Amino acid sequence: MRKFVRLLCLPLFSIAIFQACQNTPQETYEAEWLGETRQEIINNIEDQFQGFSRTMVEVSYRYKELYWAGMDENREYAEYQREHIEEALQQGFMRRPEREASAQQFVSTALPEMEEVIQMGDKERFLETFTRFTASCNTCHAMEEVAFMTVKIPEERYTVIHF
Repeated sequence: MRKFVRLLCLPLFSIAIFQACQNTPQETYEAEWLGETRQEIINNIEDQFQGFSRTMVEVSYRYKELYWAGMDENREYAEYQREHIEEALQQGFMRRPEREASAQQFVSTALPEMEEVIQMGDKERFLETFTRFTASCNTCHAMEEVAFMTVKIPEERYTVIHF
């Protein structure tokens, strides 16, 4: 009997919640930079995300952290950075799909190779793979006609300032 009551009440409860949500007034936000029309808001938000250059800022940071994680033999942190490089690229491709073709070799070969070597935990193999990983970055840059943006293996760690 309880099961029957639950089965009967579930659809009624769902309908009541749906109706309550439909009657909720739309929230309004005040932010002058957003714009007034839906299209102005979309355009302004897209401008805030910018193009692929923002993606490359994040990838650059994570590339350096990946290197130092590998040198420290911190496999978990290295894999974390590798995953986030891939994620940042995928998000960048959503904004700028025309960039994906140049990065295909990096995404389909360099990232999986890096994942494999991180799991091995062999520092020497990591360094060899990281050298190819770096070359793959530069290949993509050349294909995008920005070869002047040369990626090099990091020589210094980021410095964190503590106050």
